[in-house]
Parts: sequence; structure tokens; C-alpha cells
Amino acid sequence: MHISVFEIFKIGIGPSSSHTVGPMRAARRFAEGLAAGDLLAQTAAVRVELYGSLGFTGRGHGSDKAIVLGLEGEDPATVDVDAIPLRLLAIAQRKRLTLAGGQEVVFDPSEAIVFNRAESLPLHPNGMRFTALDAPGAILAERIYYSVGGGFLVDHAGGAADAGPARDAAVPYPFESGEQLLRLCAEHGLAVSSLMLANETAHAPAADVRRDLLGIWHAMDGCVRRGCEREGILPGGLRVRRRAAALHRRLSADVRGAVDPLAVMDWVNLFALAVNEENAAGGRVVTAPTNGAAGIVPAVLTYYRRFIPNAGDEGTIRFLLAAAAIASLYKKNASISGAEVGCQGEVGVACSMAAGALVDALGGTPGQLENAAEIGMEHNLGLTCDPIGGLVQVPCIERNAMGAVKAINAARLAMQGDGTHHVSLDKVIDTMRRTGADMSSNYKETARGGLAVNIVEC
Repeated sequence: MHISVFEIFKIGIGPSSSHTVGPMRAARRFAEGLAAGDLLAQTAAVRVELYGSLGFTGRGHGSDKAIVLGLEGEDPATVDVDAIPLRLLAIAQRKRLTLAGGQEVVFDPSEAIVFNRAESLPLHPNGMRFTALDAPGAILAERIYYSVGGGFLVDHAGGAADAGPARDAAVPYPFESGEQLLRLCAEHGLAVSSLMLANETAHAPAADVRRDLLGIWHAMDGCVRRGCEREGILPGGLRVRRRAAALHRRLSADVRGAVDPLAVMDWVNLFALAVNEENAAGGRVVTAPTNGAAGIVPAVLTYYRRFIPNAGDEGTIRFLLAAAAIASLYKKNASISGAEVGCQGEVGVACSMAAGALVDALGGTPGQLENAAEIGMEHNLGLTCDPIGGLVQVPCIERNAMGAVKAINAARLAMQGDGTHHVSLDKVIDTMRRTGADMSSNYKETARGGLAVNIVEC
């Protein structure tokens, strides 16, 4: 199964790919299904039930808001983020919304969206049940979706609910493991990014793939820039102050940067903080591979473009292709969902992606790339997902900065060697999967363990 680079990198909104992007896409898909089944005219009301991690932390992650917008036909990539607050307020006051397709239905968000904290659906912690009702209250249609990380959806049978032609298309270099990927690269004399590009161009013109990859970069760059400009308090009740804008001003004016050999680390921290503050504020971000870990890949890519001589668009394209190849291995063989395996599946995977991608962009070998990706995950194994208040703020924002710096160091360590190492990427992916299975659900995006419950009030 080929997973496209454009499935890994999706332009959406914060604060969570699994709790915001996925539910919005699921809600839109349900509404569109009603229209396709000629059920819109009979639909008088809609009920939505959220289970497991969505039930525990859905409010803090904006799942209810995303569902309302999705039912009205909005898409995470195109919704007007600045218009969302007033739009949601109007729906709450009227207690009605307009389903995609034009049918107005009864919908009081405070009653129609139910957060089931004590119950989970069988296939994944992020389960959702959508129900359409007629005027007497009889069920017209019902659909279950699971948001499995990175905005990906599966249906009640476990099949991809959003599979596109790219996923099923034959590609010249199919791979399911790191070992297969390295073997193909060796047999055909290809870099990982070149192999991934060949797979992408099996179903899209090369010029289109390159254009769209640069579009992903421009979205990431725009997010960094917005995060460096905006100030204030993040929503949600923790009163977390945005720091990136003030840090950007200090770094831009700091003459010590010319002599401080670690000044570049401050900039990498800034890039990651800027993205994840935007994400926490519900702004436009790129899942990489999730929203909770959305700052790592852009921070390392911005570091590459700003601080590496002769870096440019070609290197950026290689970076994103290589990162997607690594992410697909985690997606196929483990998970990128914090609700399923903890934050090792989000920040850990993003760190692994960015480390290997940087090696490819710098001209390293596939063996060095595989080593860097393995290092990036090996030192994130067991990382818990314990957001305070169910918000993607503490420790998530700083955790992205740490992950970005760690990714750069992993790439540097790998490029000092020849790719030979003791633990393969496949082994560390399997270890991450097993570690996630062993991890208590308290540490999987439920806000029931770790920092989420051990903050001492002073």
C-alpha cells in the first residue's frame, strides 16, 4: 500500500489532527453521505457521540467545534479560521445548522454532541458515532468513524474511510519496511527522496508533485511567520502566554548571535514554538505527521533553508519526500496517534522524520538516513501524551522545540558514520509499537496521568 506524501502532509487547522482535523473530515463525510443517499430532505436532526480519548479531551482539542463546521461542509484545508468564532456563536444561539447540501436541521451543540468519557469503541481510542434522525426521531442513518492520527480516518470495519487513488495506485518501488526501502535504494542507485518521487509521479505529473510540495513548504513557512508575529494568551483557560514573537524580536536584535556557537539552537526553538503556538490557537498548520507534533518538521526545514549554504527548493522537495517515506513506515507498522501509543507516536515520529529528511537534503546516504531516523525515535521511546487540561499547550509546545533540536543532532550523529548501527529502524518502530501497547491509557491523550494530574498548585 502506497501512502502519498500528500496524505502525510495535510494543510489543516489546530489544535489537533486526530481531535480536530479528523472529526471535521468525518463530519463532512457523514453530511455528504446523507446527500448522496437522498436522505437530506428527511433529516431533521443530527446527534454525534465521541468516545475514548475524544470523550476525555475532545473539548480541549476543539472536537465539538470541528464537528459543527464539518457538518456544514467545511474542510480543514480551506475553512476561514478567522470567521470560526462568530460562526459557531451563531449556530449555538440559533440551535440550528445547515448540513452540507443545504438542509437546515435542529442542532444544539451543547446537547447534540455527547462526550462519552467512560466508554470506547472497539477499533481505536478516537471513535465517533454520527446519527441522522427524522422529525419523529427515528434513525435514518448511522455511521462510525475512527480518527487514527494525522487526520486519517477509518470506518467501523477498519478500512480507510478516506482512501484516494494514490493509495491504491501501482508504484514502481513499493516498500513496507525500512529494510525493503534500503534494498530498493541500493538496487536502483536511488536516494530515498528520489525513490519516493518516482512513486509519487506514478499517478501525478512530476511538475505537479514539485509544485504541490513547495505549496506544503509555503504553508509551513507561513505558519512560522505568523507565529513569530502574534502575541497574547492562548485559548483554553491555562493562560499560557505566546512567547515566539518576543523571542523573535530578541534574537533579531541580539548581536551575541554572531559569536555564540549555539545561537542557531535558539532559532530552531523559535521556529518550533511559533508553529505550535499557532496550532494551539487554532490557526492554519500542516500536519507533520500530526498537529500536536506539527512544529518539528517545519523547524528543521526552516533551519536547513536559513542556515545551510546553498539550500533551496530542490533540497526542500527532497526533505519533504524523505520525511514522508519515513512517516509511512510508522503509519504502516505502528501508529502516529498519541491516543494509541502516546506522544512517541507524534513527537517521536516527527523527530524521526525530520532527522532522516535532513540527512537526505544534505546529501547523505540512505543508510545514514535510516540511522538518523532510528536515532530520532530511539531517544523518544516511551514518551507519554499527558496534555494539561486536555490542551495542546503544556508540555506540547516546548516538546516540539526539544524534538526539533534532537532531530538535528540525530542527523549530525548519523552523518558522522557510514550508516552502520546496531538497532535498525524497523526494530525501533516495532519497539515503539510494543511500548505503546504496554503503556497505560492514562498516558495516551486522556489527561488522566503524568503532568496532566501532577501539577502542584502554589
